[in-house]
Amino acid sequence: LAGEITPQGAKNEALQILCAVLLTPQKVIINNIPDIRDVNKLIDIIGEMGVKVEKLSAGKYSFQADDVNLDYLKSNNFLKKGGMLRGSVMLLGPLLARFGRALIPIPGGDKIGRRRLDTHFIGLQKLGAKITYNSQENYYDVKTDQLKGCHMLLDEASVTGTANILMACVMAEGETSIFNAACEPYLLQLARMLKRMGAKIEGIGSNLLKITGVSQLNGTEHTMLPDMIEIGSFIGLAVITQS
Repeated sequence: LAGEITPQGAKNEALQILCAVLLTPQKVIINNIPDIRDVNKLIDIIGEMGVKVEKLSAGKYSFQADDVNLDYLKSNNFLKKGGMLRGSVMLLGPLLARFGRALIPIPGGDKIGRRRLDTHFIGLQKLGAKITYNSQENYYDVKTDQLKGCHMLLDEASVTGTANILMACVMAEGETSIFNAACEPYLLQLARMLKRMGAKIEGIGSNLLKITGVSQLNGTEHTMLPDMIEIGSFIGLAVITQS
């Protein structure tokens, strides 16, 4: 085997970045979005939620969340689609930050390893969110009058948990400190995007994030990293081929 490949954008980054477009009514342009099932499902969900989605070219989209329909969250369609996608849990932070209300089904997706949601919920509760579980419909109803900054120590350095909490607290009242925050490259990308949107974040790249809440965020343009798992897979294939 011989040749060249161009890796797609990172799936794990894409799921965070796509949820972050809900934080502003202004246009957000994202480059290098991977054309894979989970990412396309999330784009479909936020589009049905009222976000204006436009494909500009291969892997490049614009999003504008200036007319979000929160009633969609109560629909059977959302409960079904959201329940099929684990990344849908990261809709909680942006929706709470901007609208004070979110509803999320028990997320599905892959079954690899221990994938609990405690870090997400405990962090959001510390910011002032009230979470109730509807056992008949299998969804969580999350509300807040106003998220308020606080100091928290995450029980695990969860990447998606850190992302969710970070997206919630960038518009919370006051200051927030997140200890034991994940610091993987995808988190760095999200934090830098949020800063370009107007968020006040210190400690990017470390396991201690300090955030001062702002009243609103602006649009931006963001380019996603190539998928490291895809690159590693092809490197492994090249080694096997050469051996």
